[in-house]
Amino acid sequence: MKKLFLPLSPKEIASLHAGDAVLLSGTVYTARDCAHKRIFALLDRGEPLPFPLENAVIYYAGPCPAPEGKACGSCGPTTSARMNFFAPRLLDLGLGGMIGKGEMSAETTEALKRNKKVYFAAIGGAGATYGNAVKEMKCVAFPDLLSEAVYEMRVENFPLVVATDSFGESVYRRN
Repeated sequence: MKKLFLPLSPKEIASLHAGDAVLLSGTVYTARDCAHKRIFALLDRGEPLPFPLENAVIYYAGPCPAPEGKACGSCGPTTSARMNFFAPRLLDLGLGGMIGKGEMSAETTEALKRNKKVYFAAIGGAGATYGNAVKEMKCVAFPDLLSEAVYEMRVENFPLVVATDSFGESVYRRN
């Protein structure tokens, strides 16, 4: 299992292949459908985003409130296909990659290849494991969206699988 630290270098991304198991550490940002719509509205108006997009990794998740003594409650992935409309534009603007659950569209795969970025799969049903890997968490945008707000998370040893690599190979389309 490869240990990776964000942000990922182009060399690290190129070394990843669909099916590789990784432990990711560093800063990730959560964003689901509603947050993506607001991010796009900001982009369309030419306004600054609430987090740096360049080489950032977005986790398609909505964290649960933290129990006492923890940074985060359960934080499992949501279905990534719901972000297919948003992902290509964000990748073209510098997004470093995404984390989610399930296959993404051919357009998103092409954007990953074009920008030499990576899509990681998180395990559905393992929200407690992911929540425990979050060491710090703060809301950075859209607090009115509650769990669907944008959260900045510092994660340690976040267990993932490379779902689609920078070459367009996917664990969902293997022969």
